Amino acid sequence: MELEAKLHEIKKPIMVLGTSSGAGKSLTVTAICRILKNLGEEPIPFKGQNMSNNAWVDWEGGEMAYSQALQAFACGINPSAEMNPILLKPQGDSISEVIHLGKSIGTTTAQNYYKDWFIPGWEVIKKSLSSIYKKSPNCRLIIEGAGSPVEMNLIHRDLTNLRVAKYLNANCILVTDIERGGVFAQIIGTLELMKPEEKELIKGIIINRFRGDLSLFEEGKKWIEAQTKIPVIGIIPWLNDTFPPEDSLDLLERKSLFKYPEIKVGIIKLPSISNFSDFDPLENEETILIEWIKGSQNLRKYDFIILPGSKQTIKDQIFLENSGLSQDIKEYAKNKGNIIGICGGLQMLGKSLEDPYLKEGPKSYAEQKIKGIGLLPIRTTFFENKLTRQISSESLWPCQSKINGFEIHNGRTELVNTQNSLKIKPIFKDLNLGWYKENKDGGTIAGTYIHGIFENDSWRDQYINLIREGKNLPILNKKSISYKRKRESIIDNLANEFDKHLNITSILN
Repeated sequence: MELEAKLHEIKKPIMVLGTSSGAGKSLTVTAICRILKNLGEEPIPFKGQNMSNNAWVDWEGGEMAYSQALQAFACGINPSAEMNPILLKPQGDSISEVIHLGKSIGTTTAQNYYKDWFIPGWEVIKKSLSSIYKKSPNCRLIIEGAGSPVEMNLIHRDLTNLRVAKYLNANCILVTDIERGGVFAQIIGTLELMKPEEKELIKGIIINRFRGDLSLFEEGKKWIEAQTKIPVIGIIPWLNDTFPPEDSLDLLERKSLFKYPEIKVGIIKLPSISNFSDFDPLENEETILIEWIKGSQNLRKYDFIILPGSKQTIKDQIFLENSGLSQDIKEYAKNKGNIIGICGGLQMLGKSLEDPYLKEGPKSYAEQKIKGIGLLPIRTTFFENKLTRQISSESLWPCQSKINGFEIHNGRTELVNTQNSLKIKPIFKDLNLGWYKENKDGGTIAGTYIHGIFENDSWRDQYINLIREGKNLPILNKKSISYKRKRESIIDNLANEFDKHLNITSILN
């Protein structure tokens, strides 16, 4: 039976729409998921279409946005690509990779996307919804919208906002960010641009990121409710906990929470950076300060450097070369520097990058070997298909411990048979997951394909202690709090703060 015929039987979905991008939809959904889990419900997150290079791989090897994975953790369930059936991964030049139900099925230009992909996109959204309800008939979907639901030039082909809301007859919440200013115009303008049947779906309004005394907005709350006839169900204060940003642009706005760090980490802000949630465990370490490196500079002030993942490894390697950062990184390595590359960062640390199947860009890439930074004796060849899978392995360096994470990359990396190859050693028992090399005068160059490597507590602790030892800092012997437990605590704190200021029960039925 089609889902449409059974909509009257399901628990009323809740959908979180925003007056703009960055209004706080993702964190609001995360908080509601945990609140409802604590109430004994069976919440499941859903976002029909997401555009992000910050990805996760589920246990079937399917790609999905990390924000929906985090929302699944808030629900206490395993993430699944069905929760984010369409993922668009930007590649630059208005081109994106299209992923349906976790599998890459092609690329598209922004101009052609809705012409070529709108109908199959809507079908895959409906297919995912049907599958979720078939597996979990008693669940309550907590749905996240994208951007604004009233982009008038796009609304006729919108896949993930009001079309989903109307299809499921969801109870919708409109979230607006008061920190940006203009909150009254944002709310009134958004509602005025909706059709009457769409506006009827809006059951509550949330004012997000309010600084100061909440009682000062009481007159504003009354005005909004009088003008819209919709209750303001929550005024959420500014929260200081560190949460994963949805967009790579948000990275540059993040400030360290810790005043007296002992270790300074520099992360290269690649133009096509991906999977930046890899560094959330480091941001929650009290002894560590993270800075983002955007241009050529002397890197000696950093205790270690990270080259993150990249959606376009060759383009980002050319950026490093042209900007002077590649030479900066080489100089840093000569001066007892510690460097670790993850996925694309690992590939860039090698001797060469080869693209015979034009997976990385123009034909000119395929006609030459693109030089890497050259700090590890490895070479990478990009093939037609990419690898996505969960990883369970065991590390050999800097300690022996069990390792979990995931791979999501194109390209196969192999050792180059040179004199330097004798100095390179595997990091893991699975020999193809990463290598490291000790510098002659001190410091290490390491690279791994494992995303989430810093979520492994023993490994992270030992790597940080390796850096501390090089700085003559005392070794941290106390066992750190598990990052996954810390993430649970952060989600709990988020949910508790929302629960104090949000009347969610008013829109459950």
